[in-house]
Amino acid sequence: MFQNLFRKARGLRFPKKQELAAIPHYLTRKEWVVFVTILTALVITTFIILGKINSNFIIEVPASGGSITEGIVGTPRFVNPVLALSDTDDDLVSVVFSGLVRKMPDGSIVPDLAESYEISSDGLTYTFKLHEKLTFHDGEPLTADDVIFTIEKIQDPLLKSPRRVEWEGVEVEKIDDLTISFTLRQRFASFLDNATIGILPYHIWKDIPIEEWNFSEYNSKAIGSGPYLVKDIDKKSSGAPSSYTLKSFSKFTLGKPFVNRITFNFYVNEDDMIRAYKNRSVESMSAITPEKARELEESGARIETTTLPRIFGLFFNQNQSPVFLDKSVISAFNTVIDKDRIINEVLYNYGKTIDSPIPKTLLDGTSFNTEETKMASIDEAVSILEKNGWSRGEDGIMIKKGKSGNTRLEFSISTGDAPELKRSGEIIKENLEAIGADVELKIFEIGVLNQNVIRPRKYDVLLFGQIISTENDLFAFWHSSQRNDPGLNIALYTNTKADTYLEKAQGLLSSEDRLANYVKFEQVIKDDNAAVFIYSPDFIYVLPKKLKGLTVDHIVEPHDRLATVYKWYIESDAVWKIFARSNE
Repeated sequence: MFQNLFRKARGLRFPKKQELAAIPHYLTRKEWVVFVTILTALVITTFIILGKINSNFIIEVPASGGSITEGIVGTPRFVNPVLALSDTDDDLVSVVFSGLVRKMPDGSIVPDLAESYEISSDGLTYTFKLHEKLTFHDGEPLTADDVIFTIEKIQDPLLKSPRRVEWEGVEVEKIDDLTISFTLRQRFASFLDNATIGILPYHIWKDIPIEEWNFSEYNSKAIGSGPYLVKDIDKKSSGAPSSYTLKSFSKFTLGKPFVNRITFNFYVNEDDMIRAYKNRSVESMSAITPEKARELEESGARIETTTLPRIFGLFFNQNQSPVFLDKSVISAFNTVIDKDRIINEVLYNYGKTIDSPIPKTLLDGTSFNTEETKMASIDEAVSILEKNGWSRGEDGIMIKKGKSGNTRLEFSISTGDAPELKRSGEIIKENLEAIGADVELKIFEIGVLNQNVIRPRKYDVLLFGQIISTENDLFAFWHSSQRNDPGLNIALYTNTKADTYLEKAQGLLSSEDRLANYVKFEQVIKDDNAAVFIYSPDFIYVLPKKLKGLTVDHIVEPHDRLATVYKWYIESDAVWKIFARSNE
């Protein structure tokens, strides 16, 4: 049977051109319409099927190429993880240097120079195993000696590193060329955050005397092991850098960055930077004011935002102004202050109202502040005061009668001269005067505010912001042991229960156990009316539309925006899924 089929198949042939051309003459008009319809449907169906196959099996993947220029307000001085002081320093350090581990946008910690790490059962010893064949940008090997050298220099009191306090009491030991251990005096849940510190090359810094570190050329011509290496530095006539051009480092532990080149241009002020942006001299910029951001967004700029872990509010000094010993006063303030108005008029909606001392996502992305902020109410605030013995005097100011005389609801609010603080202060003053408070608003230059007002605790009420970078900052801002300078407890708050919850949380390794203590701490603060929490501002990042792969979900400090810079990409390829590579 098969032989017959093959013989017949050999006898078949494709129609000749003349024969195909003659087909229409053998079809009726109706048959011709049916034929064309079927043929058209077949072609369309074929394209649809091919499109589905393409969309299901072909994906866009990052490809190497392209460049980006970013504007920064400020001038770098120490591109050195041990000495870095400013946000500008930190920006460059974060892309030029690598740490043992790296903090990701979701707050998680992943290995970087370290291949792996272990934590002892008692939570006191952290052991890191380095990747093999690590190198610095100059090709020299990176080993345990470089790690130990970096930490020992941070701990050296003569060097006065800004990071020294983070490493006090930590013993460093070299196990072998690839293994280092750190032993703590007591448990510290946030220690892995410390291990993100960039590692210096021992072979370069070993022969530089401590007294010359601040003046070394390697503070500008930095050599690290991060995703980008310093290629060029342009300088002004004064010698200060005007721009840094960085090139992708092919041997970066987490994979060669996709964007070939990043240039940072430095500006004296925000206006100069925005002017450069409008002239297309820069493509991205961060940490701009809300008002400028709104103008840019309305003109079509791409803006990415995320809420910063910064708690702005009113903090009360009962020692200087006893009127705040009456907690009903603070409760009334919390009720009447129009937080939504501040978000709208001051922050241009680049921020969130808050009612807690804990940032929204402090602990592994766990959300605090889940309650909606109440609407401001003058009537309700006045009612709170009246129920607690306050009444308006002849001049309209609230007074409270007591055995030793009348107490007037009068005080001053001290704050900084930043535009957002000044305008917030004006709105708060207006809100409080509406319920019978006599308020004086005092504006200070930020340096004067810190030195002459906050440190000696010379204020009735302080309108200020707390930066909660790590869980340990909650202890610094709220534990009773931190009430006096140099402590940061600006609310001068004392509560043994709150102290206990903070102390317990510091010594726990389990995030669930720490969370349970922070929830209890948060409730104690709220029950005590310890402060009036008003808002958390957004981090604002202006970006070119061409840039992809960037995440700004979890920004604590401005340089955190660069945590995954090696994943950013401009160019892309379309490939079958099975051939796509991961750059994790």
